[in-house]
Amino acid sequence: MAENGEEKLIAMARHIARSLGHTDNAVTDDILQIFSNFDGRFREKLTGSLSGDDGGGGAALDQTLKTIERRVSRYLTVDEPIWSSSGDASLFLHGVDELMAVVREWSAVAEDKAVTLCLDRAEDLLQQCMFRLEEEFKLLIERGGFESSGNGGGGGGYLDSDSDSDSDERFDELDVPVARPVLDYNITIDALSPDTINNLHEISKRMVAAGYGKECSLAYSACRRDFIHESLSRLGFLGLQNSIREDDDIEIEKWTKAINMAVRVFYPSEQRLCDRVFGYSSATAAAAADLSFMDACRVSTMELLNFANGIAMGSRAPERLFKILDVYEAVKGLLPEFEVLFSGHYCSLLKNEAIAVRNKLVESIRGIFMELENLIRRDPAKSAVPGGGLHPITRYVMNYLRAACSRPTLEQVFDDNVHQSSPSSSSSSLYVQISWIMEVLESNLESKSKAYRDHALSSVFMMNNGRYIAKKVKDEELGSLLGPDWIRKQTSKVRQHHGNYQRSSWHKILNTLKLDNSSLSSSNVASRSLKDKLKVFNSQFDEICRSQSTWVIFDEQLREELKISVAGTLLPAYRNFLGRFHSLQDIGKYADKHVKFSIEEVEARIDDLFQATAVAGNGRK
Repeated sequence: MAENGEEKLIAMARHIARSLGHTDNAVTDDILQIFSNFDGRFREKLTGSLSGDDGGGGAALDQTLKTIERRVSRYLTVDEPIWSSSGDASLFLHGVDELMAVVREWSAVAEDKAVTLCLDRAEDLLQQCMFRLEEEFKLLIERGGFESSGNGGGGGGYLDSDSDSDSDERFDELDVPVARPVLDYNITIDALSPDTINNLHEISKRMVAAGYGKECSLAYSACRRDFIHESLSRLGFLGLQNSIREDDDIEIEKWTKAINMAVRVFYPSEQRLCDRVFGYSSATAAAAADLSFMDACRVSTMELLNFANGIAMGSRAPERLFKILDVYEAVKGLLPEFEVLFSGHYCSLLKNEAIAVRNKLVESIRGIFMELENLIRRDPAKSAVPGGGLHPITRYVMNYLRAACSRPTLEQVFDDNVHQSSPSSSSSSLYVQISWIMEVLESNLESKSKAYRDHALSSVFMMNNGRYIAKKVKDEELGSLLGPDWIRKQTSKVRQHHGNYQRSSWHKILNTLKLDNSSLSSSNVASRSLKDKLKVFNSQFDEICRSQSTWVIFDEQLREELKISVAGTLLPAYRNFLGRFHSLQDIGKYADKHVKFSIEEVEARIDDLFQATAVAGNGRK
């Protein structure tokens, strides 16, 4: 605003002096003296304006440019850095300031060809000065001292370009200062000394004011980009974007450390440095700072996010869930930092890229659960296990879900409404997803149970797998997610299969032991009937015990419950049957000839049921 007013004042003074110059030389001289006392530049310009042979001030401007050229030309060709001497740097900046002032002031009132030609010369000279300032700017960054300051326990994290390890020699050869690893993220890196920062600020201020802000930003970011790249390389993140081994836990661990250091330490420190170098004295300077910061961080940020994107775009095999969750947790946890760091106009693309990668990771995790459903469905329906034991698909799915649900982040993924057309819909919740997988698993198990010809064995199979599911859900994260009602329903289903087993295995033999009073009306008929029934019982009981001794009940408690249930139903009926059988007169002392199993033997045979459990290893894992 002040500069604009000065230009108007000069233009007005020139007009007054030109008007008076044709009529009264004394008055004109007085005018010139007054403006000369105000600012010596006015007399020089006004004198040129009143010259009749210079086309309206061209001669004065030409003389001014020659004076400035003599001051700055020697700095434009010198081999040594100008900023190696503070005096030379000050003189050069002063000459640049004068040149910029001349261009600005005369451009506002250029009225003839001579002035225009002089301004062209001035612009060319200014451009040469800007090129030299750009070179000096780069040299200052490359040679500037660096240090770091911890904020409340930085834990010895500081910067150093030296390294004692052989593996770091290749970085030393590049002569690029890098950040040494720190113990926590509560640290700010001052990569350049205060004096260097002040000098950079003085240069950037001139370049931005002269319209060379973009060139200054690019020079800044080119140098600072190398610093960030080499610092990340020291953390082991070097070229991972070119050869992503998505199933390598070590690579993911290196990436996690690198992105946390970058977003929590390197980038905030870089933003702080950028603000100090460019300042915010004007909208143009603020834009240059934003552009510089973005361009300095862009390559490393994209490399880090591309690694995460590669993980998201990889295979959706269920076993990859936990690797993807590791990456998702890192990106999700850093999003607030991304939002704050990259909130500027130029930087917003990096923030948006981080959000896009987060969304792809969410999509990949959800896709893995869809693949898990397909895996269960594809498991052959006839792949039943011998003895009705625990099926591998049940063990795999339940252990998988239990491990998955132990990660609190998983629920955040399914509650994330980024891709939901109806954010308030509960269909996106983890509860619905897990419940649906349970239904798919149960449906698959029911199909497998039909592969058993023996209905009792089919029930044992469903009982085994149902009990395993209930045990895995109870007292685990799965139980908290699915809730007590779901667990009660699952337990009820196991009881139903238990009842089906009882009916299928023992209902027929219990009918054999029933006593029909009408058939016992005579001793002979009763004797013959009971002998026939006993014979059938002996055969059926022997066959059931021999068959079911090879069946599997993985859960010890369930196994005991079944034996007690069978004994509690069968033994009273058999005891009652034998009592009636022994009471018949025509059997008498020949009763033992027909009784193959005593009460004690029946009880022992029941206790020998499901002996294959030990061979099957109980299926407890």
